Amino acid sequence: MPFKQLSGLAIVATTLIAGCASSGHDDSPAAAPAANAVVANDGRCHAEAAQFAVGQAGSPSLLDQARQQSGSQVARVLRPTDMIPMDYRSDRLSLYVDETGKVTRASCG
Repeated sequence: MPFKQLSGLAIVATTLIAGCASSGHDDSPAAAPAANAVVANDGRCHAEAAQFAVGQAGSPSLLDQARQQSGSQVARVLRPTDMIPMDYRSDRLSLYVDETGKVTRASCG
């Protein structure tokens, strides 16, 4: 009988602990930053805020503006012929440009 009570208590405790844990990821629309809005300066990249750059000619001033808007610490322009390192950095914004120099995509990493 004490074994049944002890195992029941362990199950309840495990359930309570699991229920209190959170993934730290919020999928709600309110959590996504608005376009053209400066995001909280937590040092992490938020690519949604840099989407305004898509379609524009890549330039140092556009890169700096996109970096600031996205909250990133570091930003880079990647051309079709550039070698891209496979390291992931949550504080880095990457602007991909085509052969003509127009931004085709903005992403983090």
